[in-house]
Amino acid sequence: MHDSDDKEPRVLTPAEENDRDEEAILGHVLAEYPDQLTVTELAREMKRPDEEEAPPPDWLHRGVRDLVALGLLHHGAETIRPTRAALRFNYLFFDRD
Repeated sequence: MHDSDDKEPRVLTPAEENDRDEEAILGHVLAEYPDQLTVTELAREMKRPDEEEAPPPDWLHRGVRDLVALGLLHHGAETIRPTRAALRFNYLFFDRD
């Protein structure tokens, strides 16, 4: 028998990786609100230790694109910001005292 401490970390499926990335992106954008970030600023602030500085990584572009499609982020010509729906959800479930 092996101890549970000897287990290697479970490898995430691509869908689980996408969910993790979208959660991180949306959480970061909500935390920065009302400030609006460019994709470059978001990439710099969310840079993983194993990533280069530029250009912004594919996972970030994919996450922003998918969150825009879901109606949780606005991506204007320059900036990214949360939608009213995302702000309201965040208020109802996390920020209400």
